[in-house]
Amino acid sequence: MKLHEFQAKQLLREKGIRTPENRVATTVDEAVAAVRPLIESTGNSVVVVKSQIHAGGRGKGRFKEHPDLGGVNVVTDGLKGGVEAAENKVRELAQQMLGSTLVTVQTGPEGKQVNQLLVEQGIDIERELYLSVVLDRATGRNIVMASTEGGMEIEEVAEETPEKILRQEIDPAVGLLPWQAHTIAYQLGLTGDAYKNARKLLRALATAATELDTDLLEINPLVVTKSGEVMALDAKMSIDSNALYRHKEVATMRDESEEDPAEVEASQHGLAFIKLDGNIGCLVNGAGLAMATMDTIKGVGGEPANFLDVGGGASKETVSAAFRLITKDPNVKGIFVNIFGGIMRCDVIAEGVIAAVQEVGLEVPLVVRLEGTNVELGKKLLDESGLNLVSGDSMIDGARKIVELAR
Repeated sequence: MKLHEFQAKQLLREKGIRTPENRVATTVDEAVAAVRPLIESTGNSVVVVKSQIHAGGRGKGRFKEHPDLGGVNVVTDGLKGGVEAAENKVRELAQQMLGSTLVTVQTGPEGKQVNQLLVEQGIDIERELYLSVVLDRATGRNIVMASTEGGMEIEEVAEETPEKILRQEIDPAVGLLPWQAHTIAYQLGLTGDAYKNARKLLRALATAATELDTDLLEINPLVVTKSGEVMALDAKMSIDSNALYRHKEVATMRDESEEDPAEVEASQHGLAFIKLDGNIGCLVNGAGLAMATMDTIKGVGGEPANFLDVGGGASKETVSAAFRLITKDPNVKGIFVNIFGGIMRCDVIAEGVIAAVQEVGLEVPLVVRLEGTNVELGKKLLDESGLNLVSGDSMIDGARKIVELAR
């Protein structure tokens, strides 16, 4: 589950990690009201207005409605004109940003609507660094990654100057050890108070990643101020959805308006669903078989429209919901049902497909391949249903048939 920047910073502060002081605004008036308290409490007349969407590249992004306006804007009007000048500029920005569509390198050309803003104190920056804790799925351990190249896309740094990326693996039994924090801080070239503060922050960040069950915890940039403070100027956090039962307060932070409506609906039925760009809808049981099905479709010249795993213990109602999800996608020109029945019985799949087609209709070709538990009963139910479908003798046979029919 992805979090907004302001939510990630809230959780980081609770773990003892410094962030700039800020206020969240959902209206123009709230954005303006945030300015005076920030300036008075920090003594800094510079504030920053930041779009809150689930996508990176906001600073370089541009609004469809306002092509000259970026997703992150530094307001310096208060330096000469005082609080009122800063408030007026923030009002102008909020009026343009809220409700507008921000396009970044990560949103695609369709962009995302900005419904929330983060109004934040300006920071006197001396250095910008990169820091993250990422889950290495090969080892099942978190890894701290750091670089002197803060503010840049880490993928670009990894490709162009991989030697500038520092790594330390975290042993889950003991956490990030003091010598590891020392090594990273030293290799980043930090000294004095900045070095001491960075060591504390590194260990706090590693602990936060473990305690919050994060897939990704990224601070880019991590800034060093002229006074030697080290703080998270930006924050990106993604929580392992399978661990949310341990973090009920974090689960309430979910912003469904930032997610694909089909994926939200799928989660309500306990389905693993990810929308893709192809035209072949896939209904499969088991993540491994779903991946293999998508690979097979691509191998015979097609493009899958989704990843959809109904799981091993799905009911007739769940299967019916999965089928409805696929048929709602206007890009789908054919549907491939590929089931290997173990725990999941083929007759249950057949009943779900029949119920869904009877409810929503079927306007595209349907190919069904069934194998495993109660396969003969499942095929019998489909044969007697009167549905206009094609049987696949094997996975590759079914994939070839649906790709051909969808052309």
